[in-house]
Amino acid sequence: MTDILEALKYGFLQKALISGMFISILCAVLGVFLVLKRLSLIGDGLSHVTFFSVALGFLLHASPLFVSIPVVVLSSLGILKLTEKGRVFGDTAIGIISSVGIAGGILLASAAGGFNVDLFSYLFGNILTISTAEVWSSIILSIIVIALIIIFYRDLVAVTFDEESSKVLGIKASNINRILVVLTSLTVVLAMKIIGIMLISSFLILPAAAALQLAVSFGSTIMFASMFALVSVILGVILSFVFNLPTGAVIVMINFVVFLLAMFVRKIRS
Repeated sequence: MTDILEALKYGFLQKALISGMFISILCAVLGVFLVLKRLSLIGDGLSHVTFFSVALGFLLHASPLFVSIPVVVLSSLGILKLTEKGRVFGDTAIGIISSVGIAGGILLASAAGGFNVDLFSYLFGNILTISTAEVWSSIILSIIVIALIIIFYRDLVAVTFDEESSKVLGIKASNINRILVVLTSLTVVLAMKIIGIMLISSFLILPAAAALQLAVSFGSTIMFASMFALVSVILGVILSFVFNLPTGAVIVMINFVVFLLAMFVRKIRS
């Protein structure tokens, strides 16, 4: 315990925990909407596009974060457009964008000089190397996204549970869906350095899936998911530092253990 308290005095660990806690709550809240709408795999598809945008950033010698935001947002809207106008199902649209993103990323990474250490830090996450600028970017964008979720909360809930009935109530479901996928794309970009491009989708899915095992209402689902995500990040950052393990992978495994425990508790209850 003393070693852990001493470790928390390090600035890089404090930055990792601060940014991680903000983004974990963001992922948990959005994950609940995505899981209930059966759009959870959109995180996986957009993560592949994020790989493309990061490789593009390295090729252009620009910040991967600021290159990724417009690229991933446009791709998320492209998925919706394919679903609405291209006569393809959601999972097919995600697969199309995902495959193009990963193929384009490999080509750009090759043109930028191959898979170097910096690119691997985005692929598999390296929260302990997060910069002060990235911490502030995470905080500011997280606050903006959470504020938008609060503003559109009622409409998001209505569209999530019954899209057809929400249209009868006068809610523009297509616009709400656009807001949801744009917020998801921003979250995926924010999470890439913390959890890693290859593991982002699990961070969106597992806390929400665990919460759904225990919660009895939509509000309690969001609360449980946020709590699980927070605990996984705090424990993941500390354990990865103490035992010198990859942070993103540790966070995901903790989330998986929490999911299994939640399933066990639900089984005992029933």
